[in-house]
Amino acid sequence: MCSESTQSSLEINCSDNMITTPLDSAVLDSKEQYVFYHKMIDFTLKELITAVQDKRILNQQEILLFKQYTDLLLYSIEAMRVKYMYDDEENMKVDLTESSFPNYLEFRYLFNDLELREEFLSRLTNIDDLKEEFLDTLMRKKEPISKRKLFQAASIVYYTSAKKEYIFNRFVQGKIIEAPKGSPAQYLVSWSFYDVTHNRPFICYLYFDYDGRDVYSNKDEIYTVLKNTSDREMALDTMAYAIDKRLPKVLPKLVRRVDLGPIHNVFAKDENELTHAILDGIAKKTIPLESYVVSLKIDELSSLSEFKDGGFFNKKTYQKWGSSFRQRYIFAPHRIIQLLHNKTPEAMNKLAIPPVQVSDLNIK
Repeated sequence: MCSESTQSSLEINCSDNMITTPLDSAVLDSKEQYVFYHKMIDFTLKELITAVQDKRILNQQEILLFKQYTDLLLYSIEAMRVKYMYDDEENMKVDLTESSFPNYLEFRYLFNDLELREEFLSRLTNIDDLKEEFLDTLMRKKEPISKRKLFQAASIVYYTSAKKEYIFNRFVQGKIIEAPKGSPAQYLVSWSFYDVTHNRPFICYLYFDYDGRDVYSNKDEIYTVLKNTSDREMALDTMAYAIDKRLPKVLPKLVRRVDLGPIHNVFAKDENELTHAILDGIAKKTIPLESYVVSLKIDELSSLSEFKDGGFFNKKTYQKWGSSFRQRYIFAPHRIIQLLHNKTPEAMNKLAIPPVQVSDLNIK
């Protein structure tokens, strides 16, 4: 669940003008699948957070923000687990195309549900009455609780405990802060977005200087530009140029973007060679059903110098950008790393560091 620090450091915004569909998704249509899926996603994300910190793949401030964004993801996915646990009428959709995260529409459904929280709660059975009915059924009648009543209970938990402000939206804005000592610029702002094409989250960091008196008095304009220009996966230099052009007082120095995923596992059905290695190993029973690999990619772009453009009275400072470069990381249990070295040696040779070992997931 989200901590108070998450709420204080992040501002959530969403946009309704992006169209997305459930295509290329699979539905979880049994309680066993829900339990398995949610344990896997929860476990792999927590392992990833720990490994990124241990290996110092990001700096300390970036890791803190990384944790806060993934905390929102974990909170949202837990809310989905409660929402669908005993619901026989609706099925949660899991993306199949280079993701394994829930389809973006599921996050929108959560947000829409919680917009109507009071209306839904007014339709549900009173909590005390439901408790009394459960006790009577279990203790006096010695009968199991019906699925319909379990769904009512789960719905009460969902609508009373889930908070709209903690649901991961298509765009999540972090606040402008002082950059850590030794950074390439004075300020740091972060944001995250859920790309509806890839159905997975991205986390961005922008280090910048400010050519003005008070950057915080201009924060709303900065946040608006970030939301309008940098809310989906695109060429990093395109994104950096758009920010630079539309914010004359902001002097970007470094842009870093983290592509979180895909999570390669039994739920994935993409063409990625790592996914195929996992599925082949599961099919041949050389690795267990709960085997997984998490991919992580970090794109980075730095300013080499500045130049001025425009007339005498309206000269603007722009950045001359270098070439962007990408670093790839893989996180997997020891046995899976061995499998990947045998099955996908070329992919292993392209990594920034050797595959990072994480814990096995054991689901009984």
